[in-house]
Order: sequence, then C-alpha cells, then structure tokens
Amino acid sequence: MDNTPTTDTSTSPAAPGLLAGKVAFITGAGRGIGAAAARLFAREGARVLLAARTEAQLKAVTEEVRTAGGTADYVLCDLADATSVRAAVDRAVDLYGRLDVAFNNGATMVPPGPMDEVREADFDYVYAVNLKGPWLAMAAEVAAIRATAGTGAIVNNSSIGSLRANPELPTHGAMKRAVNSLTESAAVTYGPEGIRVNAIAPGPTLTEMLRTWEADSPGVIERITANTPLRRVADPDEIAQAAAWLLSDRSSYVTGTVLRVDGGARA
Repeated sequence: MDNTPTTDTSTSPAAPGLLAGKVAFITGAGRGIGAAAARLFAREGARVLLAARTEAQLKAVTEEVRTAGGTADYVLCDLADATSVRAAVDRAVDLYGRLDVAFNNGATMVPPGPMDEVREADFDYVYAVNLKGPWLAMAAEVAAIRATAGTGAIVNNSSIGSLRANPELPTHGAMKRAVNSLTESAAVTYGPEGIRVNAIAPGPTLTEMLRTWEADSPGVIERITANTPLRRVADPDEIAQAAAWLLSDRSSYVTGTVLRVDGGARA
C-alpha cells in the first residue's frame, strides 16, 4: 500500500497571502530592506504605499511591484519633517481608503567612530530621522488605522546594535534603543484598541548602509560574519520576512516585542 501523501493541489484553492486584503505603508522603501519589504508585502497580497526621499528609487521599486502583478504607489517623504510624514501616511488612506499595517524602516547612518568623534550636526540628524521619524510616523499611523481599519499592526525597524554596547556606531545604537522603548510604550498604549506594535532587530544585512560601513572600515563584514553563528550576513528579504509575519494576523498575540533577526549573533 502506498502511504505517500498526495501533493496534487490542482483542484485546491490557492492559500491567501500573509497580508491579503491589507493596506501597507513602508518608509525607507526605495532600497535595501524597505524595497525588499515592498516587493514581499505585495506578493503576500497587500496594497502598498512606498515612502522615501529619492523619487527615482521609489519609482523603480513601484514599477517592479506592478510588473510582478502587485498593487503599489509611492510618495515622497522626509522622516525629519513632521508635515511630510503626516502627508505621506494620509496619502495611503487617500489612495486605498484605509491603513492596516505599517513598517517604519527608514533610517540613516553617520560615519563609524567613537562617541567623542561624532559631530553634533550628525547626532542631530540621526536623532531626527532614526528616532523622531518613527515617533512621528507611529502617531500618524495610529490615527489612520484608528480612523479607518480600526485595528492593525505597526513594526519598527531597530537593530541588534540597540541591544548591546555599540562603540563603532554609538549614535545609531542609542537612537535604535530609544525606538525599542517607544515600541514597547506604544504596544501598551494601543493594545486595548487592537493595534499591535512590535520591532525587529536585524543583524548585519547586505544593504547600502553595510556596504558604506565596509568602505569606511575595510574588513568589517568579514569580522561580523566570523562572530555570527550562521557565518553570513542577512539578505534584505530575510529581514522583510520577519516584518511581514509580525504585521500579519498569524502573529495576532504578539505585541511589545523586539524580535532579533540576527543569525544568532546575540545568542
């Protein structure tokens, strides 16, 4: 008797995507993790609005999504500008009639180096983009979700550098640690309304930021890889996959967490 399970799914309905029926807003969506998230969220059934400062990058990713059969549009957004952030979130509602989920991924980085060598202007800019930006975005996103979908989910992109001393990127680590705190506070504040708020803490990921760091500090990728149990850096899509799960209904009882996606680096 052949007990091999049948794999013929020709008459079975296709499984719905992880984010089917949802409207998703993504910051920093022109490249790296944000662009990977835009492609993935659309494949998983979401209608996506991409936000960033560089129109050429946004346009290219939007066209990729559309060519693959997804629904996407883009809006220019400067995370350091409150009016720009609010207008970008409102654009999602104007386009799609609602907002269900948001991935606050946009960030910037200054040249690596010890804390006393960080220029004040660079500190202020990292604060404006990496901390104030997510705060502004969350406030606008909560208002949009509350007014339209009623319930939803938000994911903030943090870093494993927020979970330990970060002597090479002290400003980056400090702002991301503060994002973790905002995430936890928002989860407690908006959980009773059915709005979940989580963060992911990626390890080193092959993005333009990491390539820039490698250019400034040759050998950094090799050193990081040697200290990572999986012995490699992440692909941006791997980080986007974690964000997609936290935004989906499959993580419906998860809120207030900072999920490490780091290849075991903090194990």
